[in-house]
Amino acid sequence: MRPGDWAVLLLCAAVTAALAPLVFSGGAAEKAVVRRDGVVVAELPLTQARRIEVAGALGTSVIEVQPGRARVAADPGPRQYCVRQGWLSQPNAIAICAPSHISLSIAGRTAGHDSLAY
Repeated sequence: MRPGDWAVLLLCAAVTAALAPLVFSGGAAEKAVVRRDGVVVAELPLTQARRIEVAGALGTSVIEVQPGRARVAADPGPRQYCVRQGWLSQPNAIAICAPSHISLSIAGRTAGHDSLAY
């Protein structure tokens, strides 16, 4: 490779690094979307504190919303993976309670990419 080739390669790497945050961001987090069996049960704004109960396949799950974030506070599932996910605050973040058929996701103004959908 010649010196010009290295310069072009470094320029392309710099442009890619600069544009990556713009391409992969989903904007500001605005609402929490709760689904059961793929159907939207509730859309909760992330501006006010709230706590709701959602009936799932195994029992009742508790969703908690605080300003700017949301989480699954309790779930009757055996392994508690969705509860262990913790607070979600970034657009496209998701907690899935598979045994209960419930999911919690954070939505922004624009749809972004995540490592699962990309």
